[in-house]
Amino acid sequence: MLERLFPRRKPDPKPLPQPNAQLALGALLVRVALANRQYVASEVAQIDRILSATFALGPLDAAKLRATCEALERQAPGTPEFTQILREEVDYAQRKALADAMWAVALADGARDNDEESTLTAIEEALGLSPEDIAATRENALKSPKGL
Repeated sequence: MLERLFPRRKPDPKPLPQPNAQLALGALLVRVALANRQYVASEVAQIDRILSATFALGPLDAAKLRATCEALERQAPGTPEFTQILREEVDYAQRKALADAMWAVALADGARDNDEESTLTAIEEALGLSPEDIAATRENALKSPKGL
């Protein structure tokens, strides 16, 4: 009865870390996966594989990083802020590889989606990739089997 009169306040959520290249990449991967308003297990697994391979993390640490990135993406600044971090901290060849990874996430569910593709194209442009590299990345992604 007292609980109804004096409900416990939920603790303040833990503040999110300041985005760095690692978190910016993870948040953008999540953003691509969410672009079609569906977030399926195959996309989550692909994000975990990418984070694990990119940052030499074990499966549990990759999943924890993804969870932080999901929270950051929900409360985050827009795509330009994330891509600016990556442009400042990651060289061009690595940004191009990030685009390949984002395509792997977009195609992880086995379906092409216009919303995911347009989100991905906007991210690639914001990463400063050339139109030729964007086209080549798309073509390679659509030709190759999904996954890393």
